[in-house]
Amino acid sequence: MRLSDSKVELISRGNKVVYQDGERVVKVFNTEKPAADVFNEALNIARVNGSGVRSCEVLEVSRVEEGDHKGSWAIANRYIPGTTLRQLMDDDKANEDKYLAMFVDLQTEIHEAEAPLLNRQKDKLARMIGSCKQIDPTTRYDLQMRVDGMHSGTSICHGDFVPSNVIVCDEDDQLYLVDWAHVTAGIAEVDAATTYLLLKRRDDDLAERYLDLYSTKTDTPKQLIHYWLPVVAAAELARGRKENEEFLLSWINVGDYE
Repeated sequence: MRLSDSKVELISRGNKVVYQDGERVVKVFNTEKPAADVFNEALNIARVNGSGVRSCEVLEVSRVEEGDHKGSWAIANRYIPGTTLRQLMDDDKANEDKYLAMFVDLQTEIHEAEAPLLNRQKDKLARMIGSCKQIDPTTRYDLQMRVDGMHSGTSICHGDFVPSNVIVCDEDDQLYLVDWAHVTAGIAEVDAATTYLLLKRRDDDLAERYLDLYSTKTDTPKQLIHYWLPVVAAAELARGRKENEEFLLSWINVGDYE
């Protein structure tokens, strides 16, 4: 894969840099990223595409041929021109509730779709919690038992469903969801718990309004979403992002939601 000199950096975080390069969005990983993980992400996007969910299209998976990222694996997706819901919410506070309703409607639509060949949410959570040594072994065991009791759903669960990953397309005014690195097949309320936690980290009021709206629109008791918060907090903690560690540890108390 070749990157042009006119590429524009969109985000740099952890083990990746994301560029807009003409009609492509290229996610370039560092040299330590296993090829199997890169191809698995591309395969998952293809499986989501096959379900009919509006998402980016994979164009290419290969190593970067030259420049600063030479030898690194990269995924090129088709660029979706538009504005993120995060930007619209920030720029148009008067209509934030309207955008939040659009956000929840999209998540509900995606949860109604199925892609049973995706990696299983239950397996991924168990693996991540098992690797999280910041949690004491007794609490970790309780969390693992909670995951062990999950049923294996087949709903598409994005795993990072936040307004910055939703694009209102300039061409058709439809909502498209991007960044499918964490997608699994699972149960919707666990994905909703992840969204609530990620929103809570940035905007407490928005998180509570999201929870109210999601609960009402999907007829899901809030207690059911609360039940999974310690589990998804532990899974997020396993990602090793130090800036979030204190916040996530505060949610990892299984007894609070019994």
